[in-house]
Amino acid sequence: MAERPEDLNLPNAVITRIIKEALPDGVNVSKEARRAISQAASVFVLYATSCANNFAMKAKRKTLNAGDVMSAMEEMEFERFLQPLREALEAYKKGQKGKKEASEQKRKDKEKKSSSTDENDKSRDEEEDEHMDDEQEGENEGEEEDVEN
Repeated sequence: MAERPEDLNLPNAVITRIIKEALPDGVNVSKEARRAISQAASVFVLYATSCANNFAMKAKRKTLNAGDVMSAMEEMEFERFLQPLREALEAYKKGQKGKKEASEQKRKDKEKKSSSTDENDKSRDEEEDEHMDDEQEGENEGEEEDVEN
């Protein structure tokens, strides 16, 4: 847990970006207003987390999940935000799935390239071995001729 209340505040850069995205161009926000919004956002996060934790505890779980957060939003009477929250969560899941699939494909391509390189190395080694054997046979034949003379 945080030692000081200030430790619970969201970063100013994040708050400023959120405010700018929410307001039309040309609207200015004072430093005091940004601070108040930051503190209100921190209080909201703490309250939502506490409510979600209550749902997890009722289910005898220690891990909060998205369902707990959705239930907390309903309990806090923020039902109108549930649909946008569901949509954002779905978009996040799709993004994570896409990243996972891309990562797996990259790993497979790397393994395929590695095994292909290994196969090329093996066939190259086999060709070199055959070539060496042919050379040694040629040398051995020459030695046999010297012994016969």
